[in-house]
Amino acid sequence: MALRLLTALAVGLLSIFHPSDASAHYDKILSHSRIRARSQGPNVCALQQVMGTNKKYFSTCRNWYQGAICGKKATVLYECCPGYMKMEGERGCPAVAPIDHVYGTLGIVGATSTQQYSDMSKLREEIEGPGSYTFFAPSNEAWDLLDREIHSGLIENVNIELYNALHNHMVNKRLLTKDLRNGLTVVSMYNDQNLHINHYPNGVVTVNCARIIHGNQIATNGVVHVIDRVLTPVGNTIQDVIEAEDDLSSLRAAAIASGVMDTLGKPGHYTLFAPTNEAFAKLPRGVLERIMSDKVASEALMKFHVLNTLQCSEAIMGGAAFETLEGNTVEVGCDGESLTVNGVKMVNRKDIVTTNGVIHLLDQVLIPDSAKQVIELGGPQQATFTDLVAQLGLAASLRPEEEYTLLAPVNGAFSEDTLTMDQRILKLILQNHILKVKIGLNELYNGQFLETLGGKKLRVFVYRTAVCIENSCMIRGSKEGRNGFIHVFREIIQPADKNLYDVLRADKRFSTFLSLVKAADLEEVLSQEGAWTLFVPTNDAFKGMTEQEKQTLMGDINGLRNILLYHLTRGVFIGSGFEPGVTNILKSIQGGKLYLKVVNDTLLVNELKSKESDLMATNGVIHIVDKLLYPADLPVGSDELLTILKKLIKYIQIKYVRGYRFQEIPRTFYMPTITKITRVIEGEPEFKVVREGETITRVIHGEPIIKKYTRIIDGLPVEVTEKQVTEERIIQGPEVKYTRITATGGANTEETLKKLLEEEVSKVTKLMEGDGHLLEDEELKRLLQGAGSEYTKVTKITEGEPKIIETEIKKIHLEGTPRRRTRLVRPAVKKQSPPKEN
Repeated sequence: MALRLLTALAVGLLSIFHPSDASAHYDKILSHSRIRARSQGPNVCALQQVMGTNKKYFSTCRNWYQGAICGKKATVLYECCPGYMKMEGERGCPAVAPIDHVYGTLGIVGATSTQQYSDMSKLREEIEGPGSYTFFAPSNEAWDLLDREIHSGLIENVNIELYNALHNHMVNKRLLTKDLRNGLTVVSMYNDQNLHINHYPNGVVTVNCARIIHGNQIATNGVVHVIDRVLTPVGNTIQDVIEAEDDLSSLRAAAIASGVMDTLGKPGHYTLFAPTNEAFAKLPRGVLERIMSDKVASEALMKFHVLNTLQCSEAIMGGAAFETLEGNTVEVGCDGESLTVNGVKMVNRKDIVTTNGVIHLLDQVLIPDSAKQVIELGGPQQATFTDLVAQLGLAASLRPEEEYTLLAPVNGAFSEDTLTMDQRILKLILQNHILKVKIGLNELYNGQFLETLGGKKLRVFVYRTAVCIENSCMIRGSKEGRNGFIHVFREIIQPADKNLYDVLRADKRFSTFLSLVKAADLEEVLSQEGAWTLFVPTNDAFKGMTEQEKQTLMGDINGLRNILLYHLTRGVFIGSGFEPGVTNILKSIQGGKLYLKVVNDTLLVNELKSKESDLMATNGVIHIVDKLLYPADLPVGSDELLTILKKLIKYIQIKYVRGYRFQEIPRTFYMPTITKITRVIEGEPEFKVVREGETITRVIHGEPIIKKYTRIIDGLPVEVTEKQVTEERIIQGPEVKYTRITATGGANTEETLKKLLEEEVSKVTKLMEGDGHLLEDEELKRLLQGAGSEYTKVTKITEGEPKIIETEIKKIHLEGTPRRRTRLVRPAVKKQSPPKEN
């Protein structure tokens, strides 16, 4: 047991002190190549060669199964794995390659040009002798690709130039591919020049962006790795290159103006996609000036061209997203020999290696969304919207210093009828797709109202997998620009201008359903403010029902309400807001469950297809069905009603329970919720005469003060207490249906107050100075100014839905000389019985 523990500990310590194993991607890819070629015999590796080139790769699974590298078809080759060789008459590569010194190993791996130059430059003696070297040996093709002028200069001065160039490919210790960690810098044997190692997850290992094409060929005095290009000494930073290159003067100005230039002079592992002067000249007139005059935008522009990782072109075997210093990503890929950025061939020179990274020259400028004006964020799928905004003069009204949000429908949302309508109407439609604030997707919430440039208020509906505004739901593609957001929508947004009741009344298809709504006294439900989803059957759903049967249905109010309120549910549910293929269960106002599902862009309600969905109203949404809906679990107790329903409803079996009575649904289900707003006030109250027809909006302000003291009234000492009084007022309109005042005094006081207010007092004005003739009711005067009566609560309920409720705490001094007056204003309308209290 102890031995096992020690063994485990030793393995753990080895893994800690040999982190290079974590970067051995090359060896892992090589192992996969051996597995793919095992049918060919021992020690055979499968490679992919890009057709029409000599480029070979130990490829990843992705490239292998695609059968392509950089979008080009690749053929499969089988070769001996590094370190092995064939034997005549044997399958595969059963023999181990001979081990020789570094000079001899150059010949074994086929780097004969490097071997020849080593002989010419007197390097041979050194690499045949004792030592431990790593030689990154250029292949024969690499020497052929070297610039002719540079090549000639080396050959003409073999003892110095060529000798130094070869030493620049050597490290004075043995390093296998597993030791070549990503980001490692090793010192060459020429002038202590740095060699930058990158070891990528796809198995590619580079040295100053030269790819190792044959690695780990062991020698008696080191190891040889064959690379695909000749290395040149590197001494400049990215900043140095920008400052020296005349063709990068525009980039230089942008880097200085944005403050990014200093970053590019610091140590690191950067990749710069550097637009040339020609690239900057392609920008639309005024765009560059606007960006450069904006420090935030110019910094975003420059940082969008810089990666915080070093990406050599030879490491790119397919598309991959890389994060920029700006924070967003760019897609870097390849198309044959060309590098692509965001899918576009724009790299005209690659792999300019520096001490702190690599530069690829571009013939286009990359503009990040964060440096664009909001109108510039539209992509090809929103081109119709952005073109119309420009053509109708709305783009010119979007000022750079202000913030906006564009709600952009996709091109397919604009029908021919829409595009050919009166331009004034079309402009109004587009104005309702522009918000006067900058608001991102994560700032939207259910029930939110957004004001458009056209003055409309749009409602926001948030569902489990969708965010919708009015009738249209978002799709992927939201972007944030310098002064706003753009969100992409499936349909043109159509703000509602009628409530549910008015929508039904305006469409003859719903006349039968509407007559039933009136008979059930439910018009008010569909007319008042709220948030409802209504499933409306057309007149076709009632085909075959006689007038007598209709009257019978109307005669059972409870039954009729149960049926109609099964078509209504609380909340606004847009059809396109439902997750496709998933059943959504909603509870109707009647209490039964509604089952909704979207299949092939069609809304199903209890498995019945909605003929038309998402008819928006100011207080909800309508989905049209061609059948009357009925809860499957609700029985019927009347033979007559059962006969009628069976005639109308054939898609379910209606239960019959003799004598069953429908439950009464109280109309309180649509009564508004009252929210209290409390104010604390101080001092004597302000008083105001409220004339008939006016609306009360305010009373008093301040902190409460409670005092006790004695006063002499009519020659007698009276203990006086000032206490806080709470007055609640629901403020909406002039007509008052019911007024009630309660007091904390004894029963006699309360009875007297009730008696006084039996005649429906519409407005009460309290304690106004002067106008003594208005004191018509001595009893009310005594109550308001007599000794000891303390009013604690006044509640007024106005007709209609309350909009403002104020609860105000005030101090009332109920003692003293009667110098103030009160007036009772009686309503001109006929008396109404008080409604039930909420």
